[in-house]
Amino acid sequence: MNSWLYDNDGYYANYKIIGKEGDFFTSVSTTSFFGGTIAKKIVDSIEEKSLSETCSIVEIGAHHGYLLADIIQFIYTLKPALLNSLNFIIIEKFESLQKKQKSYLYESFGDAINLTFYKDLSEVKLNEAFIVANEIFDAFTCELVYTKDNILHQAFVKENTILFHPCKDKNILNYCKKFNITKGEVALSYKSFIETLNKNIEKFIFITFDYGDNYARNDFSIRVYKNHKVYAFFDKSINVLQFYKNSDITYDVNFKYLIDIAHKLSLQTNFKTQAMALIDFGIVELLELLRKNVDENNYLKQTQKVKLLIEPTGMGDRFKMLEIRKLK
Repeated sequence: MNSWLYDNDGYYANYKIIGKEGDFFTSVSTTSFFGGTIAKKIVDSIEEKSLSETCSIVEIGAHHGYLLADIIQFIYTLKPALLNSLNFIIIEKFESLQKKQKSYLYESFGDAINLTFYKDLSEVKLNEAFIVANEIFDAFTCELVYTKDNILHQAFVKENTILFHPCKDKNILNYCKKFNITKGEVALSYKSFIETLNKNIEKFIFITFDYGDNYARNDFSIRVYKNHKVYAFFDKSINVLQFYKNSDITYDVNFKYLIDIAHKLSLQTNFKTQAMALIDFGIVELLELLRKNVDENNYLKQTQKVKLLIEPTGMGDRFKMLEIRKLK
């Protein structure tokens, strides 16, 4: 999975179109009000004194830069003076994507914002920050496990074939025992990510949106996205190798594990559906603000897009939001 996504010729190494012409949709590609609602959360957090006017706004894995641009634009709309004091940061591993992001954000805002780039979270040392990460945990590399004859087996790849052997990794065995996992994905690298976040940033609000839940499904959710079609990884009717490095591979996030890691570090958490999170953050108030400033057709057009984000049968319940706070 690591080579599939992150090799120099891996799927994420070069710019990919997201949306109608790409392999999948995200909340960011649906409407700018997704980023706008996060911007309102940022402004409210500053006005409530949870964070200061000189904090850093950090996006991890910014793709083209659309989400951060939407956030900046809505901060300007809601409280323009903040653009003079806030620091904006993108953490992006690939230089080719950094160039895209720099170009797009400079075209959008010129020198009006203070923007810095880092390749990895481990490089970032901050006093306080608001951090946003949209759909990153589903792209952390994972192990595949399943139980046979009461023995946990782990997947290995040999000559492009997936083989399961009895698991000997104590960390995986302990994880599966703790969370009662008999089958599915195991992403132990979540732990080091949260620990690095906690170590390197003195005070923060971190929010992430992803598909998954706060329990393990005990089934394989790993799947491939190509041209808006979804392929089950273990579907015998497909040749997985044909998708290698030219399609997205992903799985459902076990938020229970992330919450457990945060609580062990004495961090506060808030977990809810994307619909409830966006409503709590103020997406309805933003639509009302829009209604006062545009004609009815534009208002209705944006309302329909926002509905896609919060509909229970769509993104609203399928995607979850986890907030991790360190404010003491």
